[in-house]
Parts: sequence; structure tokens; C-alpha cells
Amino acid sequence: MADSVFLAISVLTIGSAIAALEVRSLIYGSISLMGTLGGIAGYFLLLDSPFVAMFQIAVYIGSIAVLILFTVMLVRRQLIFTKVEDPRRRYAGIGLMLIMMVALGAIILASGIKTIQTDAPPIDFRTIGADFLTYYWPALILMALILASSVVGALTLARREDMEDDQRTN
Repeated sequence: MADSVFLAISVLTIGSAIAALEVRSLIYGSISLMGTLGGIAGYFLLLDSPFVAMFQIAVYIGSIAVLILFTVMLVRRQLIFTKVEDPRRRYAGIGLMLIMMVALGAIILASGIKTIQTDAPPIDFRTIGADFLTYYWPALILMALILASSVVGALTLARREDMEDDQRTN
């Protein structure tokens, strides 16, 4: 059962990642990025790490990917770069990806990760949450302010473009 769920999540994650790279529309590419990040959250759920999975969903899917979507929808600028159609580049990218996957797999298998043993007791997710709210609250507030300022910046860019268009027509 776990193997079939792992395969399904892998197909979702890799398929969404490829779609995020290959789709011409930035909106659909952003949505594909959300699917990729959701697949990574699924991996954390398979590893019995629900706190990290929910944090992944809240921070990356809920904040970063939605911020990318808002920025793409609000800025409304045409693409500066033109895409060069060359099938050799696609095959070179797929070949490089396969080489990297085999190399990383060999490194992970040779690392001896299965033989690691620890005597430390497992950490409860409530302890992690308490640490976030006790010790790491300045970093969380800073991240929230950065995200908020990014949305304000995107709105400012979109408004400036509209104002320039209005001034041209007058």
C-alpha cells in the first residue's frame, strides 16, 4: 500500500515539476508548482512527519505559490525573452536530469543512511510548535512582513502600469 501511494505521489510531483517547466502560461506554471510542492508535502506525510507536511502546505503552497500567482496576475507584463525551439536542448535537459538522479541515488545508497541509529527520544510536534512560538517568533514575523511587502510591491507595480496607461490616453 505504501509503495503504491509513494508511486502516486512521485508521479504527481515529477509530472507537476515537468509541467511547471514546460507550460507556456505563467498561471498554469504556477499552479503546476503548487502541485509539485503539494507532492513534497505528501512525501513528508509518508515519512510520518505531519507537522512538517502541514508547515510545507501552509508556507509554500499557502504563501509562496499564491504570492507567485498574485504577482503574475497583477503585473501583466509581456515576456521579454523569446523561446528558442531546439529539440536538442530538451533531450540534453532530460539526459542531465537522469544523470543527476542516478548520481544522487548512488550517493544516498552509499551513505549508509539505513544503518544510522540514535538513542535520542522522538520529539513531539507539540514541542516543535512551542519552540516556534517561544524562540523563533521573530523569524516568523519577519517572513510574514516580507510576504506582505511582496504583495504590496506587486500591487504597486500593477497600479503604476495602469496610471501610465491612463496618462497616455489623456
